[in-house]
Amino acid sequence: MYSKMTEIAVGLFVAAGVVALVMLAMKVSNLGAFSDTEGYTINARFENIGGLKVRSPVRLGGVRVGRVNAINYDQNRYEAVVEMTIANGYDRLPIDTSANIFTSGLLGEQYVGLEPGAEEEYLGSGGVIELTQSAIVIEQLIGQFLLNSAE
Repeated sequence: MYSKMTEIAVGLFVAAGVVALVMLAMKVSNLGAFSDTEGYTINARFENIGGLKVRSPVRLGGVRVGRVNAINYDQNRYEAVVEMTIANGYDRLPIDTSANIFTSGLLGEQYVGLEPGAEEEYLGSGGVIELTQSAIVIEQLIGQFLLNSAE
């Protein structure tokens, strides 16, 4: 009887560990935080998106307000098109809002940072952010520094 209770306790402990690992994996990969179906879609064009990925956060004043849905390449304009879903509660983004790609944390997770403008007209579903700043790529900065220091 004692041996059977020990086996059950160990089994429950292992099951709890597996559940904890699955929850941790979902938290790290941002799978459980934001549903893609909530909100409205806006687009932004960037010359270089660096390491931005689908499901990366979209932040406004440091607060996550949305998520990157898709990243495509426009072969006519030679730019990356980033499609973002913004939560319905943040539906008052002026049409002159700007978008930047920033890096956060030690792991270098990239995200889209929005800075609202001053216009009284707001972006709606399918709106396009015209003012963008591409990601800063460390390799390019190091290359420029090395070229400048060699001269």
